[in-house]
Amino acid sequence: MIRELDEKDWPAVRSIFEEGIATGQATFETEAPSWEAWDGAHSGGLVAEKGGEVVGWAARSPYSTRPAYAGVAEESVYVAAEARGRGVGRALLAALVEQSEQAGIWTLQAGVFPENRASVSLHLGCGFRVVGIRERIGRLNGEWRDVLLLERRSEVIR
Repeated sequence: MIRELDEKDWPAVRSIFEEGIATGQATFETEAPSWEAWDGAHSGGLVAEKGGEVVGWAARSPYSTRPAYAGVAEESVYVAAEARGRGVGRALLAALVEQSEQAGIWTLQAGVFPENRASVSLHLGCGFRVVGIRERIGRLNGEWRDVLLLERRSEVIR
């Protein structure tokens, strides 16, 4: 079941985010933020539940505060380790795309480490395309990392 993310979901969402951080393949972040910081930076949050437990989440954050980019957002999708490979990420991303279009978002973008093949495959399977690679864009644990820039243009909002 996919539903809107609520503050009461934060402990599970944080735990799943921390699992992603621990892989070294999901984010430049090295620790999860507080609920207040996370909530202030994200909108359109969704969670996937199985058996009453949160097993994944997706959310978007604004690309820019400039009015010209009002319909552009960056998205994130995280799935609990025990739920990976079961379609949870695909269900979350598809729901986030639909929700985003209803909110007037015409472009969703994602930055993914090239080594995170599961995430690259997920995004390509949900209509994203690789726009390019941002070489040595940031450091994680003292090492330069590349990031693939992927985007999905809405076919509903023109």
